[in-house]
Amino acid sequence: METQFNLEEIDKSFQTYSAGKMVEGVVILKREDGVIFNIGGKRDSFIPKDDFSNYEQVKIGDRFKVVITNKKSEEGMIIASKAQADDIIIGSQTAEKIKLGSKFTFVVSSIKDGGLCSKLGEYEIYVPADEVSSKEIGYVGKLKNKQLEAIAIEINREKKTIIASVKMLSDQIEEQNQKAFWSSIFINKVVEGTVVRIVPFGAFVNVGGIDCLLHISDISYDKINSADEVLKVGETRQFRVIKVDKENKKVSLGLKQLYDNPKIAHIKELKVGEKYKGEVIKILAFGAIIKLENGAEGLLHISDATTKNDARIYQIVKLGQILEVAVKNVDIEKGRCNFSLID
Repeated sequence: METQFNLEEIDKSFQTYSAGKMVEGVVILKREDGVIFNIGGKRDSFIPKDDFSNYEQVKIGDRFKVVITNKKSEEGMIIASKAQADDIIIGSQTAEKIKLGSKFTFVVSSIKDGGLCSKLGEYEIYVPADEVSSKEIGYVGKLKNKQLEAIAIEINREKKTIIASVKMLSDQIEEQNQKAFWSSIFINKVVEGTVVRIVPFGAFVNVGGIDCLLHISDISYDKINSADEVLKVGETRQFRVIKVDKENKKVSLGLKQLYDNPKIAHIKELKVGEKYKGEVIKILAFGAIIKLENGAEGLLHISDATTKNDARIYQIVKLGQILEVAVKNVDIEKGRCNFSLID
């Protein structure tokens, strides 16, 4: 059945054709490069072929909505876009489904008075400055063209406006994260976290939205002066939970606790009564610290170096001296061992 349309009725309906205006019309001629589209009376426009996703299915008599652009064809006709109109129609249909309190996604198109502006079809979306997430408030200027989620807090169907809150949704997500985190955290649990800040006494690591303390003493078994010797802000890795204070909402993490203490590993290799060679690496008032060839360190007490009651350890051994010692005892749990000097 041939499509019927009345150009006079179309002409009455649309009197102005400013750029951005959406109008309805009809295809009156199909060419290789596009279609001639009548938008009222003697007003014809041109829609380029590449504006259609299915140009081969377009036929004379098809009626649909288009958006007037601010350009003209070589023939002086107004250029119109069906694709833009389809986007607006789909956007409006999406906006019509949004209810108070429901969440939706939008793309920030501009910033106004510290708030975020956007469009969803024919609807104007606005997020006031005090409804921007506290995490984003300092970066509002960088949010243009960013996709965000928000909750609708006011809807005016007549004026086609939606007032939304990013903060409300962010707070809800934060509350959910808090509940999930504190219900599942426990000592010795291995978690994945992202280093968010380096401080003089260690670093803060974000785990499931919660910032946890990683003290510098729990980063490495080797002595370090700053956390950035081992960690970088932004890197994600695994950590072990070593302290949980649910009442004060504090969690401490450890990195070195994921691995065996190398000093203990070396001590485990020792056998009581066996003889080993080692270097004097430190002189103390009551003895000397000896480091064996396998890396194990232990104490040579003055009483195990001589039988003389009035002797001083520096009279018996010298810093850097290589000695032969016997393992007197080993405390693997405390990571300690004692030596006796072999004459």
